[in-house]
Amino acid sequence: MGSPWAQKYRGVGALHRLATVEDLDPPPALSIRPTDSISSALMNAYERDYTHLTVVSEDTRALLGYLSMPRLRELLKQGSVTESDWVEKAMQRFRRKGNVYKIITMDTPLEELEEFFNGGVNGSGPQDFAVVTDVSRRFVLGVVTKDDLEEFVKRRPA
Repeated sequence: MGSPWAQKYRGVGALHRLATVEDLDPPPALSIRPTDSISSALMNAYERDYTHLTVVSEDTRALLGYLSMPRLRELLKQGSVTESDWVEKAMQRFRRKGNVYKIITMDTPLEELEEFFNGGVNGSGPQDFAVVTDVSRRFVLGVVTKDDLEEFVKRRPA
């Protein structure tokens, strides 16, 4: 791997393989529906200390978007939404048409994840979190944040 930063993601196991998203040990995803109440979403995120919740279709469980807790708190403070509103009023939808999304799986090397967070993938700009899916993008497995990656690097032996 050509990055000068690659060494910080070396695993400690056999052959010093590059660490992957799986090594971050992301917690299971908590997905909510567009028709869930904002108060319910807040409670679920607070109980699990999550900063982002994925939003999935009630019928197909397809990934529709996400709900960012920091952004939601701002919307509540501004009065743009209330806790009794549905999640769909505050969620950020993924734009499907014309966009190519980077697939992040449990096998994605952390070097690639860092590039994604820094905006190096598809020129889309810096990202705060990544939705971890299976290779076919049928199942949401978890969410990892830039903070998760930074904590992993801090815990690594030098």
